[in-house]
Amino acid sequence: MIKRTLQPFIQETSQSFPVLLLCGMRQVGKSTLLKSIKEKGRKYISFDDVQLKNFARNDPKLFLQTYPPPIIIDEVQYAPELFTYIKIYVDEHPKERGAFWLSGSQQFRLMKGIRESLAGRIAIMDLMGLSQMEIMRKSGKSTPFLPSFDMLKENKANTSFSAKQVFDTILRGSFPALYAFPSTRTDIFYRSYLQTYIERDARDDLGLKNELKYYDFIRAVAARTGNLLNYANLASDVDINVKTAKIWLDSLVRAGIVMLVEPYSANINRRIVNTPKIYFMDTGLASYLTKWNSAETLMNGAMSGAMLETYVLCEIIKSYRHNCREENISFYRDSNGVEIDFIIEQDGVLHPIEVKKTAMPSKDSCKNFSALKSLGKKTGIGTVLCFYESTIPICEDVLSIPVWKIADS
Repeated sequence: MIKRTLQPFIQETSQSFPVLLLCGMRQVGKSTLLKSIKEKGRKYISFDDVQLKNFARNDPKLFLQTYPPPIIIDEVQYAPELFTYIKIYVDEHPKERGAFWLSGSQQFRLMKGIRESLAGRIAIMDLMGLSQMEIMRKSGKSTPFLPSFDMLKENKANTSFSAKQVFDTILRGSFPALYAFPSTRTDIFYRSYLQTYIERDARDDLGLKNELKYYDFIRAVAARTGNLLNYANLASDVDINVKTAKIWLDSLVRAGIVMLVEPYSANINRRIVNTPKIYFMDTGLASYLTKWNSAETLMNGAMSGAMLETYVLCEIIKSYRHNCREENISFYRDSNGVEIDFIIEQDGVLHPIEVKKTAMPSKDSCKNFSALKSLGKKTGIGTVLCFYESTIPICEDVLSIPVWKIADS
């Protein structure tokens, strides 16, 4: 079994909160992780079982009497009626910790029930697909990615990857089942994944009448990973109206399949009014939807830069969320067309990041970083993430870092 970075944080946090919720898209390993660390006596219930789901929905009080804590409840969003009775149990047992371990893949439903019933009583964690570090099955402690000159001291310990190896990972994706069972064909896995998502989650969430068109919509979104969001263009490609495009994209965001990254603004209240970028949260799923069949063709194809950028974003976010931290990541784009792929902001300091599909980084790679001076904030160490085999300085306060180094941060 692949050890997950988030594991010790779950065990530690469970000792401080009566309820723990593990969120994440389907099949990223939520139930496997919780079952692997559960202590003796903790039961496991999944609401993928229709009878158990109906029992919990129709008589939540009796359900909890029949299956008392400590308990794991998987896909808990299917029985939101339970939240009120979990609250009652927690209030009646104020000193009990770790009573309920919950997991779910539809964050909107989960958050709605939690805001109404379990606020202040629950710890919420996010699990994504396997990070590169987890895929390599490397032991040791990771930290949230932030460029530092200390990385120059660690070059000898680096594991070097070729561009082909990175694109192998991009093409395969990050779902644990694809690495636990390496012979699994990715096309069969992703076809089944999408069928399950559309038939169980999207149909129920959206009341879909045309599942084929919704599938075409997901494909159109995948083709735009790493690009600015344009609802009118997206709607036109699938022959739906803009209102429907907004509703459908929101459903993908709620399911954890897609993330919108906002442009940076010095005025945080203005960030949401600017045009965000779309990113798929699993590059393997995006590759399947856009019909790339080999790492070589993907690496040399029209989407190679966007897919590499998507991979880097996912790895950075995993480095934060799997360490139980919240990322603060955006991108920069001004009216002059100057762009910076990503900005990590920490303690009021901006760290610019460029992603380049090159093994020969140069000063030109970071030429746009100077645009941040106009924001009136301190700029920290910048990064060019590329395929050069070790970490080197390329400009003042800018490091070239191998893309696989994110996993070792």
